[in-house]
Amino acid sequence: QVQLVESGGGLVQPGGSLRLSCAASGSISSIIAMGWYRQAPDKQRELVATITNSGRTNYTDSVKGRFTISRDNAKNTVYLQMNSLKPEDTAIYYCKTEIYRTRTDWRMYSYWGQGTQVTVSS
Repeated sequence: QVQLVESGGGLVQPGGSLRLSCAASGSISSIIAMGWYRQAPDKQRELVATITNSGRTNYTDSVKGRFTISRDNAKNTVYLQMNSLKPEDTAIYYCKTEIYRTRTDWRMYSYWGQGTQVTVSS
């Protein structure tokens, strides 16, 4: 079993900052990539940022220059530093990981966290 535990969400005023954390645990041989997605009310879940096992990052245009994704490989943890937050960033933020379970199982497995609420409001 693999679990993703997210933390760091909360209420912040526009222009403020939050840092989200997501720790992966369980039967993991190696992590291929980790990422953050978000889902606002009445909207589709969308990609926010990803980071691969090689450290390559990708961001959706709306957060470029404001958000930074990073990881701590030793802790199987990914972070999302969110600065200059806007009301439109309000959403439930979900952590996702793609992994290999064992060294001999070629299949990739994906897992989602439970989500953490981020609310940007005055």
